[in-house]
Amino acid sequence: MENLKEEVRKTGVAIVESLNRYSEEDLNEVPYEGGWTAGQVGEHLIKSGGVADVVFGRVEPTLRPPDEKLAVLRMFLDFSIKMKSPDFILPSAGYHDKKEIVEQLGRVWDRLGEAVETLDMKETCVDFEMPMVGKLTRLEWISFQVYHTKRHMWQLEKIYDAVVVKSGNSR
Repeated sequence: MENLKEEVRKTGVAIVESLNRYSEEDLNEVPYEGGWTAGQVGEHLIKSGGVADVVFGRVEPTLRPPDEKLAVLRMFLDFSIKMKSPDFILPSAGYHDKKEIVEQLGRVWDRLGEAVETLDMKETCVDFEMPMVGKLTRLEWISFQVYHTKRHMWQLEKIYDAVVVKSGNSR
């Protein structure tokens, strides 16, 4: 579990740093046709941060290896795969306040860190099932959030390149 604690800490710090690179204006600039703004990526990650509620929710004993589904969840680290977000975590259009996005994401990652420190990671969460994967243990949910966030940090790099570097907006 020490490795998970460190991954949660590092990922939480990294996503906040990634978004802090953007100016308020650049955070809300569409990088390319059909693409999300960095602010929308931040909102999406906040919405997916509802994982923390699931992790702190109702659980039951796990009747399988508690890390059994990690291999499937690692698909989020395959950046060559195009994925579609479920509707309930799609970001809204319009302006995104940088300070608000960064603060909310910080709270999400603080809660995930608290979960790793205080909860039994081997228990199965029963309040929500991941579409097409099923019930996950706390270990798997938190690992998913790490993988999912790393995927979007990769996306934020691409957005930064399009909005700031290539456009010459360096501020």
